[in-house]
Amino acid sequence: MSRLAWLRLPWLFNRRVGVALLWTLLVVAAAVAVNIAGIHVVGGVDGWENWLRAHAGHFFLWRLLLYAATAYGWWWMRGRLRQREPSAEAHKRLLRTEIAAVISVVALEASRLLRHG
Repeated sequence: MSRLAWLRLPWLFNRRVGVALLWTLLVVAAAVAVNIAGIHVVGGVDGWENWLRAHAGHFFLWRLLLYAATAYGWWWMRGRLRQREPSAEAHKRLLRTEIAAVISVVALEASRLLRHG
């Protein structure tokens, strides 16, 4: 395999991968833009950090609402998936995914709580 052969892999030019990369780029660009705007509005990085710290409770409430909306969407999708694939093996895979997702969210929030109090 030559050095540039990996560039010709079909998955690299897949439409789904391209759309996912585009959305990722847009989200990162929006986050950077919001941070830059916030730094300019409050007068500097220290002011921006203080503002973020002062509004941490609001951001926690926002994350809880996002988690609730995601859980509702997951529950809806879970029902459809169970109808489409009723096998015990599919149920076990789904259960492992659900457990991993819950552990990930709890670990993320616990690390934030331990880091910032």
